[in-house]
This record gives sequence, C-alpha cells and structure tokens, in this order.
Amino acid sequence: MDSRILQVLLFGLFISGLNASSLVLNQELSTLFDELWRLDSNRMTPGLDYNISVQGRAGFVSQGSQIAIDRASRPFFNNVNEIKMGNVTTISRLLKLLDNYERSTGVAERVTAEEQREVSLFLDAVMETEVMKRAHRYLVSKGQSSSNLRHFKSQLHLIWFHLYHRQRNTGPDSCGFEHVFVGEIKFNNEITGFHNWIQFYVQEKARLLDYKGYKARQHDLPDEDDHVVSLQFSWHSVLKPVGSAFIGTSPEFEMALFTVVFLMNTERSTTVLVNIDQCQMELLVVRHGRSLGTAYPKLLSSNSRHFRQHSQ
Repeated sequence: MDSRILQVLLFGLFISGLNASSLVLNQELSTLFDELWRLDSNRMTPGLDYNISVQGRAGFVSQGSQIAIDRASRPFFNNVNEIKMGNVTTISRLLKLLDNYERSTGVAERVTAEEQREVSLFLDAVMETEVMKRAHRYLVSKGQSSSNLRHFKSQLHLIWFHLYHRQRNTGPDSCGFEHVFVGEIKFNNEITGFHNWIQFYVQEKARLLDYKGYKARQHDLPDEDDHVVSLQFSWHSVLKPVGSAFIGTSPEFEMALFTVVFLMNTERSTTVLVNIDQCQMELLVVRHGRSLGTAYPKLLSSNSRHFRQHSQ
C-alpha cells in the first residue's frame, strides 16, 4: 500500500477515534450536584406535588417540518400543586418573569423598571436558598466568584439576565434566562431554548402548548419520577422536535448547576457527564460571550436502570 494512502487512513482512524470518544464522569461535580440535589428543599415531589403522563413515543420529524403525529392525547402534566408553587418564593417570583419577554428573536427587548425590580427580587430569593449558597461557596473556593454577595449577584445577573443580540438586525433581543427558562421562536418556525418544566406547565395549562410524546433511546421508557425528560411539543403552533428539561426541580437548582458549569469552563460549548441522585446525565452549556447562550440536561440513564445495568 502506498505510504501516503496509509497515512491518510491512519489519520482518518485517529480522527474518528477522537469523535467517538465518550465523556468521562466528572466525579467532583457529581458529588457537588448530588449535594445540591439533597439541599433542594423547594423541589416538587413526583406523585405528591405533581403527576405526569408520558404516554406515547414521539416520532421522527425532519428538519424544518412543522408536522408531527401526536402520540399524546392527554396533557403531559396531569396536575401540579399550585398552592405549593405559590408558597415557594423562588418559584412564585419566577412566575412573574415569564411574561417579561418578547417571544420572537429579532424583536428588541424593552425592560421596564418594574421588570428590573422583579429580576432583582428573584435573584435575591435564589441567593437566599441553601442550594445557591452551597454553589457560591464552591465557586469562591475555585476562585471563580467573589465572596462579596453584591458582586456575586451582579455575576449571576450578567450570566443569566444580560441582554444581547441573537439576531443582529435589531436591538438586544435575548438573554440566557429567556432562552432557557422561557423559550424563544426564531423566524416564526423554530423553537429555541425552552428547557424549564414550570414554563411548560404554565403554557400547557393555557392551551398554548401541545405535548406530542416523549423522546428516548430505543427500548427505553421514561419513568414518571425521572428527573429529566426529553419531549416533543408544539408551542404557538411551532414544533420543537425534541427538547430536554428537568422535571420538578427548583429554579435555584437549575441555575446553580448551569452557573457552576459555565464558570468552571471557558470553551464556547461545554458538556459534562455527571451522576445526580442515581441519574446519569450530560449537562450542556453554551456561552454567548460573558453570558449564557443556552443550557440543558440530557438524560442517559435513570434511577435504578443505570445502576442495575452497571451491576450486571
């Protein structure tokens, strides 16, 4: 064989090997996030505070298509304890933020003084939780955050609420919080972001969102107490073929996880493999300069399924 051809083949195998390499479990972050899970006293309990109905497996949707077979005749959420939601300060203050944003990218955001106050009060509530206090101590120990609480609040604001351009033909039209917790629609035909269960429940209850079915690996069926679920749904008649979200977790838990991943890495796109309460998942974070572009979880295996597989 020609030596040049052999070199090309070997280089191709090397590159393919790099692409096929799997992530290594981040044990340090797994330990931290497992602690945050235990500290999350504001988390909703499946079967007690909410019930979901995963129903059928959603089908494949070609890129750009708005047509999907509905595999779920009933809503995803059967019920949610709204009294508890109202009594959890971080959730009640989150709910006030959900209508502060323009749904369409390319439309400049106009932030009122009242909306600024709502954001400030939400961050105050988040920082008062044991979950965010523990995340803050970790970041301080790593030299990624100031111990000064006012400075840390400004850092959280920059990461999550600083407005920037997603489309450059207008004023600042997006921020990390809007993208992750609220969701956006691009060019009137593509849902981007929208990775929060509370917004999902609010929009589904208002009949603005239609759940189409779950997405999972072949032969895998989500449990109703899974911490992360991948879903197919339409929102304002625009289809999202697949989107992942934590279910039942508090806003501070999700913000703490993604803030830590954001600050502990400098790459534009970062994926970490972690175990949280017997769930193995990937956490993906994409930067937009000094702010958050997007962040979401991807469940790999859940509860006893993961540990049963590895004990055999």
